Amino acid sequence: MAEAQVKKETKAAAPAAAVAKAAGKAASVKRKARKNITSAVVHINATFNNTIINISDAQGNTISWSSAGMQGFKGSRKSTPYAAQVAAEHAGRGAQEHGVKIVEIEVKGPGAGRESALRAFQAIGLTVTTIRDVTPIPHNGCRPPKRRRV
Repeated sequence: MAEAQVKKETKAAAPAAAVAKAAGKAASVKRKARKNITSAVVHINATFNNTIINISDAQGNTISWSSAGMQGFKGSRKSTPYAAQVAAEHAGRGAQEHGVKIVEIEVKGPGAGRESALRAFQAIGLTVTTIRDVTPIPHNGCRPPKRRRV
């Protein structure tokens, strides 16, 4: 008997919450606090399949990020320079909302979106101080395969 009352209460409480949400009373969404960071580091990871852009402060805490796939590009269109440009603009605008004006750019990878992402940051009004290529390069290459025995 008590279980039936509990079920009735939860069913009755659900529509009441929906009505309050529709009226705008109980629906309080927490806003992101503005961080007021003036300079940041932009990490561009341009692979053959996608371009990922991460904007962080000097300590490495992420301010905003975006990727070509996040902007709705699928398949081979993710690896295009245009997709990298759109992703860079999205990440840059998110960083500008937190007060970022000056950026250092670190580019990693051999992808097609390297230069277009750089130009996108300059186009939205961010001041680019340095551009660094941090692509990992092996010092002595991979270990060669074992000698073939016949």
